[in-house]
Amino acid sequence: MTVSSFDDYPVHQAAEFIAHPATSDRNFYDRYYFNMHPSSGEWFAIFGYGQYPNLGVVDAFIDVRRGDSQHIVRTSAPLGDRGDLSVGPFRIEVLEPLRRLRVVVEPTEHSVAMDVSWEGHIPAVAEPRQYLRSKGRVVFDTQRLAQTGRWSGTLSVGGTDVAVNPGHCWGTRDRSWGVRPVGEPEPDGIRQGEMVLGGMWNYFPMQFDDHAIMYICHERDDGERPLVQSERVWIDPDRPPERIAQTWLALGPAIVAVTMADRGAAAVCAAGVARVPARPVQVVDTVGAGDAFMVGLIDALWGQGLLGAGQRASLAGIDLDALTEALEAASGVSALTVTRAGADLPDRDALDAAAHQPG
Repeated sequence: MTVSSFDDYPVHQAAEFIAHPATSDRNFYDRYYFNMHPSSGEWFAIFGYGQYPNLGVVDAFIDVRRGDSQHIVRTSAPLGDRGDLSVGPFRIEVLEPLRRLRVVVEPTEHSVAMDVSWEGHIPAVAEPRQYLRSKGRVVFDTQRLAQTGRWSGTLSVGGTDVAVNPGHCWGTRDRSWGVRPVGEPEPDGIRQGEMVLGGMWNYFPMQFDDHAIMYICHERDDGERPLVQSERVWIDPDRPPERIAQTWLALGPAIVAVTMADRGAAAVCAAGVARVPARPVQVVDTVGAGDAFMVGLIDALWGQGLLGAGQRASLAGIDLDALTEALEAASGVSALTVTRAGADLPDRDALDAAAHQPG
């Protein structure tokens, strides 16, 4: 099939029909991933759906662990219209993009059936693009969005219906697309013995009542981090960060600092709120920006004689001029870090040299 339903929408990204990705790489994919659990160890469900246009295949699965039993349904078929999000007994319905979806697994002779609806708990979050080469070959070039949320509906496992209640059934989902190893493995060739995604890979979306934390870290064996994200997302994104920081201040810390990308940084203390603007720089790489900010803040507070067990009262009594000075120093360290590739924090000499540059 060449012409398909989505060709009637203005969504094309290349001079191709929607059926054909802009790349002919066999490993191009377009996929959904979900998990669902009752915030307890009673059961856990993972399910997903993927299209592989250059392999001509669509597949889906659901895997439910309940007690000591595991129940799995897999389904696969030739890929037809990419606007059809169904395969075998499995289908996805996008009820409200980026917020509400329905996932159905029709009853079959297998031990799992399901009809559940997803509602996002936070706005969908854009994750950093992942791009990796191995001896010239692009092995990862992927883009993702992620979200935490709540589920409602019914799950049938081994002939038993399980109520899925949004009050306690939470989960995460992601949508990802691009190039990564899929399907049957290709011959390794010159890359024989190399791990495609070597090193450490951590992926931890964490859901709380009023916010979520999205954390990703890919660290190679030599310590380089080609992909990192650590982001707190509030269910009320319009709430000013300073107000959130003041809420945290009431819990006991002497200072709560907030970085806000191109909107600069702010910090609250008993004396009030200090703010500094973002420094205009040519950004090369944002990896390590937050770490650099914290290093700069701690160094500045140490230089002011406000750190150490014997200085807690002095730190709690910091005035706004001193806090603003510390924020300026922290922003300077972070700004210099993002002008360099990788998490390459500047040393004292580099900071001194930058301070004496015009402008």
